[in-house]
Amino acid sequence: MATYASVGGRRSRAGLPAVTPERVVRAALALTREHGLENWTLRQLAAGIGAYPAVIYHHVGDREAVVSAVLERVVAELPVPESDRPWRDWFEDLLTGWRPVLLTYPGVARRLAVHGALVPAMHTVIDCAVGVLRRAGLGDESVLACTLLLNQAWQSIAVEDDRGPGIRERAAELHASLRDRPDVPGLAALGRFLDENPDVDLFGYGLARTLDGVAARLES
Repeated sequence: MATYASVGGRRSRAGLPAVTPERVVRAALALTREHGLENWTLRQLAAGIGAYPAVIYHHVGDREAVVSAVLERVVAELPVPESDRPWRDWFEDLLTGWRPVLLTYPGVARRLAVHGALVPAMHTVIDCAVGVLRRAGLGDESVLACTLLLNQAWQSIAVEDDRGPGIRERAAELHASLRDRPDVPGLAALGRFLDENPDVDLFGYGLARTLDGVAARLES
């Protein structure tokens, strides 16, 4: 029966690089960039590094263990501003800086929206974010406001992940067809606005209005 050591020896003799946890995670990151976090299999991952799935189990674990490692690595790429900045500037820079990174790894934002606090790499960021709001004067409500701001950004990015070209094109056609409908004035207004503003920044709008809400709580 072949052991991992004997398999490793055969790989070395064949001139193949050794399978390591780092190689597994790098390959999983590449698959996530190409297909999205939820759209690759352990078999695809194994094929990408030229190994059997059992080798991945040995070095990292099952698929969820690999996904956890991917989340850790992506969170480590997220830029975090210096915490001595004004609270609103800090969150604007934080969350707008996260958007391009997370869009590079489709599906990660959705996972963070559901499991963000369970990702160890997020703990320092969350602690810093709550501290920024506490210093601004939000007190115990800082925890809720921080959760709201992070989740709003993650969910908005997750929607962008899901809206592929086909969906965007169908939506644009629908909006164009509604813009002159007098029987549905609200939908017509929506259609006109989106038809005339196809590149509207809903992420930025949602973030700004959420920050407005936090600012209102601070004023009260």
